Amino acid sequence: MGRFDGKVAFVTGAARGQGRSHALTLAREGADIIAIDLCAPIDSVTYPMADEGDLEKLVKEIEALDRRIHWRVADVRDFSAVQSAVDSGVAELGSLDIVCANAGIGGFGKAEELTAQAWDDMIGINLTGVWHTAKASIPHMAVRGGSMVLTSSTAGVRGIPNIAHYSAAKHGVIGLGKTLALELADRNIRVNMVVPTSVDTPLIHNQAAYDLFAPDIENPTRADVESRFAALNALPVPWIDPSDVSALVAFLASDDARYITGAVMPVDAGQTAT
Repeated sequence: MGRFDGKVAFVTGAARGQGRSHALTLAREGADIIAIDLCAPIDSVTYPMADEGDLEKLVKEIEALDRRIHWRVADVRDFSAVQSAVDSGVAELGSLDIVCANAGIGGFGKAEELTAQAWDDMIGINLTGVWHTAKASIPHMAVRGGSMVLTSSTAGVRGIPNIAHYSAAKHGVIGLGKTLALELADRNIRVNMVVPTSVDTPLIHNQAAYDLFAPDIENPTRADVESRFAALNALPVPWIDPSDVSALVAFLASDDARYITGAVMPVDAGQTAT
């Protein structure tokens, strides 16, 4: 028996990184999955995005676990696309009990130097997309209650230079989540936010990030920036694994957390302890 037998989870940004990890973690414990991802490049994002092949690989992995998966290529900035994916997923799988509003992008630049497009893309995906995910999910979750887990960041609880648009979006996720927790409590829908430190995904492992962390090195590599990422954390690690975040997501989605709502839960190697 798994913790999520008979339940359905909706995961955004599911094709790779944290979203893929969350979907697989929940499926291993019995959940059926509704999965969406953009699977396309974004002009303001300097690293390669997931593609449809990544999403199709996830589908095969979920099915190999003997779980059902309903998947769509969809942009969280497009509410009608999100709503259609959720509605069709619930029609096929039967319910909606868990939501992981995970889809997000990264980017770098001083606030005064960011382009309007970079700002709009960041806020649209990392904040408005979370609201779209919640809005589309609430009518289905209200049938029998459930758990929403919104992905924020250490940049959502502190200021960090060179990522003003990212920090603004992630701060907004926490404000949105706390408000949703109050608005949805009478329908037995819990809403919590996870606050990861740097996670070992393409969002930080790209040349733009390496150049920012090691401006004194020409063409810095992953090895060159490891100690510099580690300096952000209290524990002596440069970044955590997506599975470390998934473990917290699964706890918050489970009945073990049935009285936890409106919480901001760090999995940050002590980065926000000071």
